[in-house]
Amino acid sequence: MDADSHWRSAGERIQSLLDASAVGGPVAAARAEQLVREVVDLYGAALTRAVDLLDDAARNRLVTDDLVASLLLVHGLHPHDVTRRVSHALETVRPYLGSHGGDVRLVEIRNRVVRLAFSGSCKSCPSSAVTLELAVQDAVRAAAPEITAIEIVPADQPADATVIPAESLMSRVQDAPHHRPTWHPVPELAELVPGEVAGFTIDGTTILACRSGEEIFAYRDHCPSCAESLSGATLSGSTLRCQRCHARYDVVHAGTGIAGTGEHLEPVPVLTRDGVLSLALADETIGAPA
Repeated sequence: MDADSHWRSAGERIQSLLDASAVGGPVAAARAEQLVREVVDLYGAALTRAVDLLDDAARNRLVTDDLVASLLLVHGLHPHDVTRRVSHALETVRPYLGSHGGDVRLVEIRNRVVRLAFSGSCKSCPSSAVTLELAVQDAVRAAAPEITAIEIVPADQPADATVIPAESLMSRVQDAPHHRPTWHPVPELAELVPGEVAGFTIDGTTILACRSGEEIFAYRDHCPSCAESLSGATLSGSTLRCQRCHARYDVVHAGTGIAGTGEHLEPVPVLTRDGVLSLALADETIGAPA
């Protein structure tokens, strides 16, 4: 798990080292960039030979590992085309979108632009922008790093109609200083049994997680009704009940208050990354004093 997290951020570390090399002047920067290219080409050539020795079944097994799949993409060796990869990525986030009462459909991929259509109540969910930014974009870009943009079209609009750029739909999120989350592997989430509620402290942030049916849901440990911790809360079906004020929330549908007051819990995205259940935390929002 730690190794997967380490390699996931390798690109950022390499870029930081290249930026640091620029301090030594243009000659030092050029040499550093050339060194990286030579190393990448060398490993790419070796990887190409290794893949050529495999049959189709073995190649398909390779892409089930995120790290290996990313290297295959870098060197143009991935056996699946971009449409198949994006479609699979959307399948991985559908349970999370379902918790917001919605779904997403791949409309088309044209000129390295992915067009998606959202349906259901997730379009008007109070955290729909976060859903799109953290779940869909993260999954799609990881599966298809060659894409240049993700655009959203209305669910009933044909593919060739004018699209609405995702940037305009998510301007509130992108303008905020916390729109880039940190993903934290929490393998203990998989151990929750149906109806169980548990608290986790992740990087100083307390998160309440529970399992309703087969799905895992996570929320910030804060009851908007009484402004207290949800510690001791109980789960019956999909209804989470605050032990202190007895307010009830639907964990399956984005933590919406059942009493109809408009209050809702603050969802924390839960996705499987590198085969491990992980939570996305944004320091500026989640973990702030209640």
